[in-house]
Amino acid sequence: MTTTRFRHVRQRTLELCAGLSAEDMLLQSMPDASPAKWHLAHTSWFFEQFVLGRDPAFRPRDPAWNYLFNSYYQSVGPMHARPQRGLLSRPSLDEVRDYRHYIDDAVSNLLSRHDDPELAALVELGLQHEQQHQELLLTDIKHAFWSNPLQPAYRTPIAPTVANTVPLRFVDGNEGIVEVGHRGEGFAFDNETPRHRSLLHPHALANRLVTNAEYRAFVREGGYREPGLWLSDGWATVQREGWQHPLYWQDDLASEFTLAGVRALDPHEPACHLSYYEAEAFARWAGARLPTEAEWESAAQGVAIDGNLQDEQRFQPRAASAGEGLLQLYGDVWEWTASPYVSYPGFRPLPGSLGEYNGKFMCGQWVLRGGSCVTPREHLRASYRNFFPPHARWQFAGLRLGQDR
Repeated sequence: MTTTRFRHVRQRTLELCAGLSAEDMLLQSMPDASPAKWHLAHTSWFFEQFVLGRDPAFRPRDPAWNYLFNSYYQSVGPMHARPQRGLLSRPSLDEVRDYRHYIDDAVSNLLSRHDDPELAALVELGLQHEQQHQELLLTDIKHAFWSNPLQPAYRTPIAPTVANTVPLRFVDGNEGIVEVGHRGEGFAFDNETPRHRSLLHPHALANRLVTNAEYRAFVREGGYREPGLWLSDGWATVQREGWQHPLYWQDDLASEFTLAGVRALDPHEPACHLSYYEAEAFARWAGARLPTEAEWESAAQGVAIDGNLQDEQRFQPRAASAGEGLLQLYGDVWEWTASPYVSYPGFRPLPGSLGEYNGKFMCGQWVLRGGSCVTPREHLRASYRNFFPPHARWQFAGLRLGQDR
């Protein structure tokens, strides 16, 4: 672990906030989202708690902030209620930025003095955690700006995609016994382990993601009015919430809200900001199904991690380019799978408080794969398992179709 990588990832978070005002960074538009200022503080608290706190002589910058900026680590201590993070006008933004600099200097100093594999592993976990919050920061500020009647832009408008839709076709997947899960080289979260065998039945995956035009046809043909297409909980959610189209689409089905403001809906771009319920209903309507996570991972193993990711700074899904095989495996939108988020055979969470990171959420959530246009490239790998509850829509999530053979 080098201080260069540590500083680079930490600086990237600040860069994502460069165009935001102090008022922007205090916004919390719904309980599932967090203010940008809280993201800056919480990611620093993580290093303070789990890296610097290993030293018995270390003293926190402000002990009261342990309560403010803990997220869900019950074994560490109590925490401020998540839906009320937007009420934390104090500490000020300047104080939070000073806190980040303080933590950056302390961790950098520690890394320069110790060549310790255990320390390096903890810092790497902290950086991977920070990259998750970089993505959350962008998804959360998008929801906050959309909630504003002015619907302001986070960034300057992006150039429209000049492309035609790649024809949809299905590519046969691997079948029989395959191995999935992290291979052991490089970083992985505990929920990606252990590597194990899985049985795949004959199946095929769509060569690309479902497009806006295809999803709009589902909407126009009454997809949100036909209960037979929906899971029971999904239909109840549609009725309760009054869903009629994807989250950021305008009612005219011709425009959508993006991080660059409202723009015309590009029919060739991947459909985005869909819940699991919507993705599953569309797949039924299309006479297909969602892939399992084992099917997706088996197809993605050995494929270079390339695509429309955060590094491109487009922050918006992009139409597929013509090519052979499976396109858009990485980037653009997270792909909902048909797999519930449960442990792998032989799973063991990390020891101590860090064991709360993933394992305790293995109930009532569904797995997504592949990353999105706001995911850092170096954060991804074929075995990466994202997870959200089935009603979640504010993430950059879409779908790829699968089918049995």
